[in-house]
Amino acid sequence: MEELLARLAATSLAEWMRLSRWGYAGVNALHVLGIALLVGAIVPLDLRLLGWRRRLPLTALGQALQPVAIAGLLLALTTGALLFLADPAGYAATPLFLLKLTLVGLAVANALALNLGPGLAGAAPRRLRLAGGLSLGLWFAALAAGRFLAFV
Repeated sequence: MEELLARLAATSLAEWMRLSRWGYAGVNALHVLGIALLVGAIVPLDLRLLGWRRRLPLTALGQALQPVAIAGLLLALTTGALLFLADPAGYAATPLFLLKLTLVGLAVANALALNLGPGLAGAAPRRLRLAGGLSLGLWFAALAAGRFLAFV
């Protein structure tokens, strides 16, 4: 594992991430944008799953918000991988970073379990509430872990 992390750190892209003030800042800004798109789309959908604004058709809301959340997730994952290159060994050795990755993985697994299983239209209300509550908790915990990384 150490050898892989050292190889990643030795790439020209990793060097650019470490040395380019504007490059790192730009990638970081795109990472924040991805997170904003993801959370901005997932929170209203999760709240609807929990029963908020029941007059809004769940399937239509999901069709509108899920693509935005997916685009945000893909942008956050891509830019997060670039940010990781700035210090692969340092991040890999930080328990808070590993917690963040675990929380993101669990949140994505929760969404996949619902959408690849019964889906928004076919799931029982209890299953929808469970998925929405888990999603909110996991994404907020992942956000907190990510923010705390900057200060520890």
